[in-house]
Amino acid sequence: MNGKLATAALALVLVSVGCTRSDPPAEIRIGAVYPLSGSQGPGGVDEHRGIMLAADLANRDGGVNGRPIRIESVDTPGSDAAAAAVDQLRDAGVDLVLGSYGSTISGPASAEAASNDMLFWETGAVGMLPPASDRGGLTFRVPPTGEVLGRAAIAYIADHVAPERHRDPAALRYAVSFVDDAYGRSVASGAEAELRARGLRNVGRFGYDFRTVDMARLVHRIAAARPDVLFVSAYLDDAIALRRELVAQHVKLLANIGTSSSYCMPAFGSTLGEDAVGVYASDKPSASSINPAGLRPEARSLLQRANDAYYAKWDEDMSPAALAGFSAAWALFTDVLPHSSSLDPADVAAAARAVALPRGSLPNGSGLRFGAPGTPNAGDNVAAASVIWEWVAPGEAAVIWPPAFATDPIDPSTSDAW
Repeated sequence: MNGKLATAALALVLVSVGCTRSDPPAEIRIGAVYPLSGSQGPGGVDEHRGIMLAADLANRDGGVNGRPIRIESVDTPGSDAAAAAVDQLRDAGVDLVLGSYGSTISGPASAEAASNDMLFWETGAVGMLPPASDRGGLTFRVPPTGEVLGRAAIAYIADHVAPERHRDPAALRYAVSFVDDAYGRSVASGAEAELRARGLRNVGRFGYDFRTVDMARLVHRIAAARPDVLFVSAYLDDAIALRRELVAQHVKLLANIGTSSSYCMPAFGSTLGEDAVGVYASDKPSASSINPAGLRPEARSLLQRANDAYYAKWDEDMSPAALAGFSAAWALFTDVLPHSSSLDPADVAAAARAVALPRGSLPNGSGLRFGAPGTPNAGDNVAAASVIWEWVAPGEAAVIWPPAFATDPIDPSTSDAW
C-alpha cells in the first residue's frame, strides 16, 4: 500500500470511529428544595435522602429512557427562603422541582414555581396550598393531605379505640390542639371536619405559636376543657413538650393521637420513653413499620431494595419522611417521566395526570392517581395511603391500622388512659 492509500485508509478508520462513538446522554436536571437545616431540618434531611436514593437507584436501572437523573439541591430552611430557592433553580435552567417536607415551605415554593411555569412535585408536605400553586396544573402532591390525616385520626378513635374500651364515641369529649401555621391548621381542620360530620362533641380548639408557647399554660387550658380525646398537630419539639406537660399535670385521657412531623418520629418515642406508650399517630408509614404483605409484589421488592440501600448508606431504616420522599420521587422518575412526550413542565404534568396506579403500587403503600384540575382534589394524590401508629413500648412503635399494612394487632389495653 502506497503512502497516499495508507493515509486515506487511516482517515476512513478515524471517521468510522468518530461516527460510531456517541457522547453520554444528556442528564435530566431536577431541582430539590428541602429544609436541610433549621427547625425542620431532621425531617427535611430524611426526605431529601429518600429522593436522592430514588435517583441513585433509578440511574442504576438506566435512568429515564437511558438518560441519567441529576438532583440539584437548595437548602430551604423555612418559608422565607422558599421563593428564592425556586428562583435560584429557575436561573440555573431547572424547571422540574421536588420538595419540600414542610407545609410552610411547600406553599410559597409551589406558588413561585407555578408563576415561572415550573412543575412542582410535593413529596411530603400535607398542608393546604394557596390558589397560586396551580394544583393539578403544574403542582402535584403525592402524600396524603393534612385533611386526610386529621380525618383518619378521629375516625380511628371513634370506630376502634372507643368501642374496644366499651365507650360510646358520641358520649366522648374531643379537643384539638395545633401549631398555628399552614401545616397545623390543615391537619386540625381535617380532624374538626370529621368531628362535625359524625356529630361528635368538640369541646375546644387550642392553637399556639410553637416559638412562644407557654406549654404549662396551654395544657392547663386543655385540661380545663376536660377532653376524653386529644388530637394534636405539632412539630417534634413542641409535641414532646406538650406530651410531657400532659403527663406532669395528670390530664386523664382515653386517647391522645397526633400526626406527622412529630408523633410518628423516632425521636418522639425515644425522648419520651414510657410517657409515649399508648399514644397514637395518624401518618405515613416507615420502611420498618409497614407490613410488606400489603404491597404489590413489585413494590414489596422495591421496599426491600431501597431500605437495604438506605441502611447501608446511613445506618438506619427509612423513616416515614425518607420513605415518602423515596416513593414520591420514584413515581416521578419511573411512572411519569418515561411516558412524557418531552421534559417541558406542561408535558410532564399531562403525563402525571394520565397515571393510575392502585394503592400498594409504591413502597409506602400508596398508589398514584391525581385529582383533575378544577376539582376539590385537584393535584392531590387520591390514591395516597396513610396508617395509624401506636407507641406499644418505650421507643417502639407499630402500625396497627389498616389491616393490610398493620404489623401489630389493635390492643386497646395500651391506649392512653391513666
